[in-house]
This record gives sequence, C-alpha cells and structure tokens, in this order.
Amino acid sequence: MKLFLCAIFSCMLYEVISFSAISIASSEYRAAIAKIDKCSTEGIPSEDLYDAVRSIDRNALKLYPNEEAKEELWNRAYGSWKLVLATGGGKYTAFKSVPIFAFAMLDEKNFGNGVGLNESAILLSLLGPHELITRRRQMVINIDDIYIGSKKATEFTPGFVKSGMGLKKRPIDYKNEGRRPPAFTFIAASENSLVARGGSGGIAIWTRLHTDIRPAAYGNDPEVDVE
Repeated sequence: MKLFLCAIFSCMLYEVISFSAISIASSEYRAAIAKIDKCSTEGIPSEDLYDAVRSIDRNALKLYPNEEAKEELWNRAYGSWKLVLATGGGKYTAFKSVPIFAFAMLDEKNFGNGVGLNESAILLSLLGPHELITRRRQMVINIDDIYIGSKKATEFTPGFVKSGMGLKKRPIDYKNEGRRPPAFTFIAASENSLVARGGSGGIAIWTRLHTDIRPAAYGNDPEVDVE
C-alpha cells in the first residue's frame, strides 16, 4: 500500500514539475508552436496538430500568467491573416483545411473578416471595433459596417441582413437578449500563425498574410488606419 501511494505521489509530483516549467521559452511550447506553424503555412493538418494546440491551450495560465504576457499575445495577433484550418464545433478534434479564401484582420482599433478570390480580390468584408478583455484573452467582436469589394455598403444593406448579422450591436444588447456576443478566445500567436477558439468551442488556425489586407478589403475608408 505504501509503495502504491508513493508511486501515485511521484507521478503527481512529476506532472506538477513538468507543467510548472512550461513557458513561451520552453522546449514544450516551441515544439507545439513549430508544429502549428508548419501546418498553417502548408495549409495541411497533421495527425498530431490537435494535440499540439491542446498542449498550449491547457497550459495557457502558465504561458500567459499576467497582463504583460497577455498584452504580448495581443501584439503578436495584430496583422492580416488567412483562415486555413478549423475543427468546426467544439465536439470535434480533427482539423480540416478551409477550401475558400477567408481572411481576418486585427489592428489596435478594429477587427475585420471576409471572403474573396484571393488577398487582392476581396468580395465581402465586415468591420467593427473590437473589445479586448485581456484577463480572459478574449476579443469581443462588434460589427458596424459591410463592404462589397472594397466599397462600404452598410447604407444600402437590407434591414433584415443587418439584423441577422448584428450590425451596430454591442455586448450590452446581447446581454439584454440573454445571449453572448460573438467572441474569440486567443490560444496562441506567432510570427506565422494565429490560433483561437470561437463561441461554439471550435478552434481555428490562420496563417499570416505578408500583405496588408486592409486596402483590398476596405479601400480608402478613413475609419481604417492604413499606414
């Protein structure tokens, strides 16, 4: 009996030590993010991709232990991204390639996303100011405008479409309806990849676009700060 208890204690101690050691600089994190980067760059999921994402996700409290670490995560997430892999809903654990060109854009003020033929030919885009809840690593999405091509089309969009997409709504409006606002919880971000969980629990992976998507998606709209 004593031997059995010692064995259990040793296993627990090993687990505590191993998990407490993980950080952005640790070999465990570097191996996981390298796997994610490879898959996001190639657009092809590997059999162990979900395990790599989960290893970061379950250790998020240790990887991002304070406000500074979470702010650094936000900073790494800024930029233009192409959606390449997703699990679908939260009950799925296998990533699948995304067959269309879908983008996301995050800067210090706005979040935008949309679809197109490629990064130079955007067909439909959404844009609105985000709300970053740093302590939760969560970005609440507010949609204010719709763009067709790179032209703002909000004024000409039918009311039922605006309502269905939640245009101009804010978290308080969703709260009054007894619903949660659309949001992403960030899991990881690197120079090449962005990983986040949506409201349904599904996980998405984007690969970084090295061309700023904002001119193609939003034209010369003064509300979009394009350097």
